[in-house]
Amino acid sequence: MNAVTNDRLYFRQLLSGRDFAQTDPIAQQMVNFVYLIGDSETREAVIVDPAYDPAGILQILEADDMKCVGMLGTHYHADHVGGSMMGHRLSGAAELLAQTNVPLHVQANEADFVKEVTGLDETDLVTHAGSGSIHVGEITIELLHTPGHTPGSQSFLVNNRLVAGDTLFLQGCGRTDLPGGDPEQLYHSLTKVLSKVPDDAILFPGHRYSPAPSATMADTRAQNMVFAPKTAEQWMSMFGQ
Repeated sequence: MNAVTNDRLYFRQLLSGRDFAQTDPIAQQMVNFVYLIGDSETREAVIVDPAYDPAGILQILEADDMKCVGMLGTHYHADHVGGSMMGHRLSGAAELLAQTNVPLHVQANEADFVKEVTGLDETDLVTHAGSGSIHVGEITIELLHTPGHTPGSQSFLVNNRLVAGDTLFLQGCGRTDLPGGDPEQLYHSLTKVLSKVPDDAILFPGHRYSPAPSATMADTRAQNMVFAPKTAEQWMSMFGQ
C-alpha cells in the first residue's frame, strides 16, 4: 500500500477488502487491485478501476495530499468500474463521479458496455481509439488497447510499470468465455501488443491471484503458463473456448 515515487511519479497499489472496503465481503472475495497514479509535484492523480469504495479511495488520496483529476477503466466489468454483477450493485465510477466531477477514460468500443453496467452518460466518458497516452501533470501514461478479456480492455504503462487489469495476471490471464471475450484477440494482445513492454518492467495485475502482488515481466513471461504456447494454434488448443 506504500506510495512509490520515481522523480515525480506517485504510484500506489491498493487491495480491496484490505486497504479499502474492509467490511465488504465481495471486495474481500474478489481481491481486486485499485491503482493511484499521479504527479507528486502537481499533486494530481487518476484512479484506475475505482470499484467498491470510492469514498475510501478518495480518502487515501486526500491523506496523501493528492487530488483526483480522472479515472481510468481497464474494462467494463462491475468489479472494476462498479455497477451490476450477479444480482449485486457495486459502487464504482458513478458514485465517485458524484463526489468529484472527473471523467472516466475508456476504450471507444467499450463505451456502450460501460454505460450499460454503470449507468454513466456519454458525457461522463472520455473515449480512446486504440493505443495512445494521457498526461497527469508531467507524468505520461501510455494506454495500450489489449482486447481479449473484453473488446475494450486496456492496460496502462507508466515509468516501466504495467497496470494490466484482467488482461494478464502473474499466473494466468483473464477469462474469454464472458460476453465480448475473444481468445484469439487475447493471444494477440499478450504476444504482440504487450511485447513492447520490456522484461525489467513490473507487472501490476487487476487481482491478487498470486502470493506476490507484482512481478517483473521477465519472471512473468518465464513462469506464466499463458506464454508457454509458441503459436496461435497451440494457444487456441490450450486456452480457446
